[in-house]
Amino acid sequence: MRFLAKKLTSICTLYVIIFANLSSAIAGSDYVILPGDDAQEKIQEALILAEPGDQIELGAGVFKLTDGLSLDVDNVTLIGQGMYKTVLSFKGQKSGSEGLLVTSDQVVLKDFAVEDTKGDAVKIKGVDGIAMIRLRAEWTDGPKPTNGAYGLYPVQSKNVYIDGCVAIGASDAGIYVGQSDKIIVRNSRGEYNVAGLEIENSFNADVFDNVLTHNTGGLLVFDLPNLPQQGGHNVRFFRNKSIDNDTPNFAPEGNIVGIVPRGTGMIVMANENVEIFDNEFSGNDTMNIAVASYVDDFDDETYEPTPKKIHIHNNIFGKSGQKPDTGEFGTIVHETVGTPVPDIVWDGVLPLMDYIFFGQADEDKLAIHDNKHLAGVRPFGNANMIMHVIAPIFHKAKFDILPYQKSYPSLPEVEVIIRGRPAAELMN
Repeated sequence: MRFLAKKLTSICTLYVIIFANLSSAIAGSDYVILPGDDAQEKIQEALILAEPGDQIELGAGVFKLTDGLSLDVDNVTLIGQGMYKTVLSFKGQKSGSEGLLVTSDQVVLKDFAVEDTKGDAVKIKGVDGIAMIRLRAEWTDGPKPTNGAYGLYPVQSKNVYIDGCVAIGASDAGIYVGQSDKIIVRNSRGEYNVAGLEIENSFNADVFDNVLTHNTGGLLVFDLPNLPQQGGHNVRFFRNKSIDNDTPNFAPEGNIVGIVPRGTGMIVMANENVEIFDNEFSGNDTMNIAVASYVDDFDDETYEPTPKKIHIHNNIFGKSGQKPDTGEFGTIVHETVGTPVPDIVWDGVLPLMDYIFFGQADEDKLAIHDNKHLAGVRPFGNANMIMHVIAPIFHKAKFDILPYQKSYPSLPEVEVIIRGRPAAELMN
């Protein structure tokens, strides 16, 4: 009897060990998921059963998925073998609004690709702490309005870190951060998107060492009405290259980025305290930098549609503005300031009271200094667009940069903390 009891105890212990190991494997610890017919179920099961601290590893190869994936467990790492080695392909996606949705805090996504999703590729919503490292989001059939809107898409979040990523073919923005706070986007690349990289309605962002090329527009920083978070401010763009942007706008009809002219280096719309320095702008068909107000109708009484304290300094401007877009925005630009388009164009739109009283008409709007321009190119143009619209016979653009040759204080560096340490330490 004692022998039988010992046998039963041993068997039970063995089952406990097996079950514990199986649970650990399913949850993602020390377990590599490989491509195969059951990959969809295995990945989603691992994301559901994961516990804080787990790492879920994806093997090399193409995972053919038919449904979106989701993660809502904190402090999980999802890692592949490299953005060109581990590919989550949603070419045959039948359901789900995105490829991967993350709604939990302190998550790290690293070293894989998400391709051909019906909607957004990787969406992050309402989290504190997200790192996207060496990810690739791509629509492989090239620019089309039926492509998903966003590649990498954190929204309503804080402590957002994007490093070493690539986004190609998004019908809105390849890399987009919206309504968020404490943001770093660095060492990344956007190609053949409508907007290569966009910061929208966000606070405290550092965007640097990125390359934006062959998009409709390279860099965008917008603030829009009727959103839960408004008053976008304290955004720095530095050491970026926004070059050779020349793709016709392929945004679906009605999308706000549908206004972006083909070949725009950068647009700043309705933000405050934006510092743009040590960047390179060149080869952009319509213009290098536009500073603009939001001019569509809106009923949001708290919204401020005009930009303030836009600080543009120490940038290098190459040959651009030679082939302006013939759409509405592009046409207005070259009709008001001529061709070639000046390197920095301000629409000249001011609040009504400024027009009436003239007191501080363009004070605290722009500071421009120490940029390098090609010989013979106008460095600046005030398009005076309101006059162009209401009394075109009296319209005259202004090209005198002297009133804007001043400086604002430099904005502070942004620090993003994930898992209790600076996010850059998660790179390895």
